[in-house]
Amino acid sequence: MAKEDYYSILGISRNAKDSDVKKAYRRLARKTHPDVNPGDKAAEERFKKIQEAYDVLSDPKKRAIYDQYGFYSENIKDQPGAGPRGPADGTAWGFDFSGMDAGAREQTSFRDIFSEIFGGGRPFRGSREAQPEKGEDLDHHLNISFDESIRGLETRLTVNRAETCPICGGSGRDGSRGQTTCLTCKGNGQEVRTHGIMRFSLTCRTCGGSGHVGSRCPNCGGSGKTSRQETITVRIPPGVDTGYRMRVPGKGSIAKSGGFSGDLYLIITVRPHESFRREGNDILITIPITVTEAALGTKVEVPTISGKTLLRVPPGTQSGQKFRLRGKGVPSLRREGIGNQIVEVRVVVPRVTDERSKEILRELARLNPEDPRASMGQR
Repeated sequence: MAKEDYYSILGISRNAKDSDVKKAYRRLARKTHPDVNPGDKAAEERFKKIQEAYDVLSDPKKRAIYDQYGFYSENIKDQPGAGPRGPADGTAWGFDFSGMDAGAREQTSFRDIFSEIFGGGRPFRGSREAQPEKGEDLDHHLNISFDESIRGLETRLTVNRAETCPICGGSGRDGSRGQTTCLTCKGNGQEVRTHGIMRFSLTCRTCGGSGHVGSRCPNCGGSGKTSRQETITVRIPPGVDTGYRMRVPGKGSIAKSGGFSGDLYLIITVRPHESFRREGNDILITIPITVTEAALGTKVEVPTISGKTLLRVPPGTQSGQKFRLRGKGVPSLRREGIGNQIVEVRVVVPRVTDERSKEILRELARLNPEDPRASMGQR
């Protein structure tokens, strides 16, 4: 067989600790796994070599044989001092994922298989402890008013949740009829599947992990779950906006076989306000004023989310000018304070129809001969 330098493949020294071997393998597996590099044959071959190197160097007995002979082979197994045989079915050491239970999803992803490598915390080798299944998450769309989004609210919702079937207790089987051992998994609730060069086991699709098959429960149709309505009280925090997704833990569907309940996610939609607009944590409003008020200055009453307040408009205010009312905006969801209210004034020009008003405006123009277009230059 070809003699590969497993230490060089993993990029570690010959006296590297077991933790260094594992760390190097995780780092390289993230980069070269076929699921991360679809269609890249070179990456696939590289991953196979990395896997082979880790298979040997992570096992103390195999590593001792490799260090002694410069390579590892099953043919060395019967020699004195050699390590034990590999799996009887010839599968690669360390990659018979027989202990990994991905639930009843009927599909296997890169994240499921390498959950420990990428921080999932599930046992990577040698563990046959099934992980509890989580129930399905639910989405619920909630339409609220602009004022409610600013102040927050407490409301009651009715949601449809899946719960354990009270007739079969979640097994999905008709207990009044006989049951037989599942032929797919031979009664152990697990079936072995392959993914390229790897083997792993998942919950049996035929029996759902029970190890037995029989007639379906007439109440739930074999799913082990039934649907029921539940009314819950939720508190919407101040400052939410359209698109905000709020998690209500444990209020999703019940998991089959005693797992954890899923979560309920509230998706918020805020109805538009007739006067206010929102930009981030600021509230915008446009206030009309007369030409006289803009020229001479005035105080105008401005609505805010907390009531009305007086705004001083200085003399000579131009249309489009903006003023800030501090602390009159939206509370931050991150508790970073409160936004402001931005007031934009719009000067409304009156429609002059009588001669007396026209004469007054002409006199005003003679007394104030300003050219607002002077800065634009001459052609």
